[in-house]
Amino acid sequence: MGKNNLRSFLSSLQDKKLLKDLGEAETKYEVALFEKNTNSPIRLRPKGKNGYIVSNLIISEETMAIALGTDPQNVHDKFISSVESPKKISLNETDLKEYVKISDENIPAVWHFENDLGYYITSSIAIAQSPDKKILNASVHRIRLLGNEKGVIRMVEGRHLHTIWNMWKNAGKDMPVAIVIGVHPAVELAAAYQAPLGTFEMDIANSLVDGLEFYRSPEHGLPIPEAEFIIEGYVSKDEKDYDSMVEMLGNYDHIRQQPVIRFEKIYSKNEPIYWDVLPGSTEHRWLMGFPVEAKLNKEVKSSVPSVKKVYLTEGGSKWLHAVIQINKKLEGEPVNAMIAAFAAHPSLKLVIVVDEDIDPKNPVDVERAIATRFQASRGLLVIKNAKGSSLDPSSDQEMLLTDKLGIDATIPLKANKDRFREAKIPGESKNEHKS
Repeated sequence: MGKNNLRSFLSSLQDKKLLKDLGEAETKYEVALFEKNTNSPIRLRPKGKNGYIVSNLIISEETMAIALGTDPQNVHDKFISSVESPKKISLNETDLKEYVKISDENIPAVWHFENDLGYYITSSIAIAQSPDKKILNASVHRIRLLGNEKGVIRMVEGRHLHTIWNMWKNAGKDMPVAIVIGVHPAVELAAAYQAPLGTFEMDIANSLVDGLEFYRSPEHGLPIPEAEFIIEGYVSKDEKDYDSMVEMLGNYDHIRQQPVIRFEKIYSKNEPIYWDVLPGSTEHRWLMGFPVEAKLNKEVKSSVPSVKKVYLTEGGSKWLHAVIQINKKLEGEPVNAMIAAFAAHPSLKLVIVVDEDIDPKNPVDVERAIATRFQASRGLLVIKNAKGSSLDPSSDQEMLLTDKLGIDATIPLKANKDRFREAKIPGESKNEHKS
């Protein structure tokens, strides 16, 4: 097996004393409570199941940097470099000596919230190929276990897995699929990235981190990364069941009918490590938001070179709100940066532009910039009825339209800048704030 996999990443966390062992927990509610109440990577034993559950693995630039084998300040650049220069994977035949055949009852899926419809797999990567074998896709999809070797898989309409499923449906066939759970975080991040149709996300993962290994799945021969669990089966062209789950904003999605997946074979490693992602958690937002944040940094900086950093905020669920730090050279650059950000990530609702002396990650700094540098009559941009996010319950859910707000909280170039600077005490750190 490869030198870089989920187990090697956990060893790195353990070496840095970042991984907490928390004993046993029930998979209904108790695991979720540990996940929500612990601000660090965790490992625990699921009661009545084999192996371990891990969670909160990617919750900061520190753990992201460990996963990508780089420094925290380089994580965006490394990710974008891999997106722009994917490295074609080479495949080995799957060696099932390390695996045992199991049933879906052995998967330690978690029931997270009181109104959930059941036990969910939340870090699962689905890998499928078009009927003509010209398109491969790997993407992250939640699966609710139905029992009797079945689940219901959420596929967003128009996204690539749904597009491939439609191809199989139009051909009158169920879609062959391989599901993997418990992979190296670089693989998870690559699968979370919305690459152009035809770009195989595993080639991005292969470029992102050295030492990953890829195999042919034992039943369908699909290219899969090394994983703790391998599921192979078919997504039904006709059969559907109900799905609803907490989204990354922390609120429930619509209850809707989604295709049923039929599990033909399920394999796990001995003492398998199951990666659970608490819906709406910091980890959920980092995994989904980080690839978008990396893309925003590249595209906004390309449009407005004076931009220093683009940060998706925690309060905006690392999806709907962004703060842009800029070394403004010309009036009007903040507006150009706002427009570039809205175009690069259509789900954005709010963009705030601040000067270099403002830490975009510090909400107190950002609010102070709005309080002392922003005037609505000259620094407010409102865009009505633009494309928005289906996750935002305040948007037009039928047409997916929303209003967007831009705030220029930068110092006017002609102003006396000394009037705007925060007083400093010699010896204090640049962005230190004490309560």
